[in-house]
Amino acid sequence: MASIVVVGAGVAGLGCALTLAKAGHEVTVLERDRTPYPPDPDAAFDWDRRGAPQVRHSHALLARLRNILVADHPEVLERLLAAGATEINFLDNLAPEMEKLPAQPGDDELVAIACRRTTFEWVLRGVVMEQERVQILDGTAVLGLNHNPPTSPGAAPTVTGVNATRDDQNMSFDADVVVVANGRRSVLPNWLADIGVDVDERSEDTGIVYLSRFYRLADGAEPPVSTGPVAGDMGYLKYGLFQGDNRTFSVTLATRIHDRELRAKLSEPDGFDSAARTIATMEPWLAPDTATATTDVAMMAKLINRRRLFVNDDVPAVLGIHAVGDCHTATNPLYGRGCSMAMLSAQLLGQAMVAHGTDHQARALAYEADHKREILPWYRASVASDADTRRAAAEAKAAKEAEAAGLAEATGPSSESAEEGSTGSGSAGQSAMDTDGDEADSTVDPEAFMKEVMREGLMPAVRSDPYVLRAFLRAVNLLSAPDAMLKDPDIIGRVLQSYSDRENREPEPELGPKREELLELLSL
Repeated sequence: MASIVVVGAGVAGLGCALTLAKAGHEVTVLERDRTPYPPDPDAAFDWDRRGAPQVRHSHALLARLRNILVADHPEVLERLLAAGATEINFLDNLAPEMEKLPAQPGDDELVAIACRRTTFEWVLRGVVMEQERVQILDGTAVLGLNHNPPTSPGAAPTVTGVNATRDDQNMSFDADVVVVANGRRSVLPNWLADIGVDVDERSEDTGIVYLSRFYRLADGAEPPVSTGPVAGDMGYLKYGLFQGDNRTFSVTLATRIHDRELRAKLSEPDGFDSAARTIATMEPWLAPDTATATTDVAMMAKLINRRRLFVNDDVPAVLGIHAVGDCHTATNPLYGRGCSMAMLSAQLLGQAMVAHGTDHQARALAYEADHKREILPWYRASVASDADTRRAAAEAKAAKEAEAAGLAEATGPSSESAEEGSTGSGSAGQSAMDTDGDEADSTVDPEAFMKEVMREGLMPAVRSDPYVLRAFLRAVNLLSAPDAMLKDPDIIGRVLQSYSDRENREPEPELGPKREELLELLSL
């Protein structure tokens, strides 16, 4: 069996340590932060995790993650539930017409976990600490990689361990395999550059800054039954509500990166709560007799989608080392995929180790191929989803700069239109298909038309058609590929039928106020 060094004791690193130890490997986990292990979930929320500033923001433990726990780590799930986490069955509390539908294959997979990130990490570390084959050294900062140089021109160097510092003492850790799991801010590319390895990296700004606040339900209060989406996009503001463990929940509001005026209002606790209460599905959760805030408002910026490629043309750039979690591929954290993708990448690495052991070449190719198939599509989906936000943010910035220079009318869109996030999809969609179902006009923007279909067809179908709902939930929970719905003729037919019926149903309710209305409210 192999000796393995894991850099980082967040979800990805702990997931790798547990998976690899169960396979019989000897694992040493090196964690930069040095803090005592908390005694309970609430103390874990105050855990000093400076190396992971996102831990006290909203997180989702999606169905894909729960299914990994059920299959590979049932003791973790058992302890999570004992620690106050709960399971969310997405097919509970359906509309009456949906409840009559017979059970379908895969329904038992559509269960997520309501839990704070800190509680999940606390339980996961507790289980890892009990593994005989795992040693965790906290307060240990990795400085770089040890390696053997390439054996021939064009060959890759082989990492043989890491050098680190602990208690002002320089240390060296030899390993058959090094796993780097130290998050989206990892300096792994710098370490690789020091040994002559250049990794292909691509990143895109998400165009947003987000703010989060945590709450706890009052004694005797029951979680409200949601009558609408607990996550949505109002153009200038994205929002999400995330249930946690032990009667906690969190709200996240995301603004465009250049919208400093709104962000300043939301950074204040009263402004944050007032804004959240204007959103219909948030209001009952934030009623004074329902819940009380337990934190101030936390903000997180510099949010990116990023992927790193460690294999090009079937040739690994480096051997003996693997990146997992956000260190490898990071997506917009607003979508709540981070923890699930971290545990999935740990599972993929474990499978590659079982299949190929210390055959560095074969293991690298297998792991990266699985990563490309299972995780890279979600990076691409995140980039595509954020494209409108980035474009609208750039337009808003340009409009304000032009306005300040006295050139707004001559050089770009008005500040009002940019801030409201107009894409022109409404008029394009309406002209693309008339009520008789004629073919789309050749001048219509197909991208805008598809957005119109998604807005006026998909989301209404999700609320009324159990087959579309199931397909949507499977995609949201990483149980099917991001484009699976678009490749299913039956689902597409149902969405188009919903779209064609748009004139015969009540208009979709507004998710919340317009930006200027909200700013006026927050200024009172």
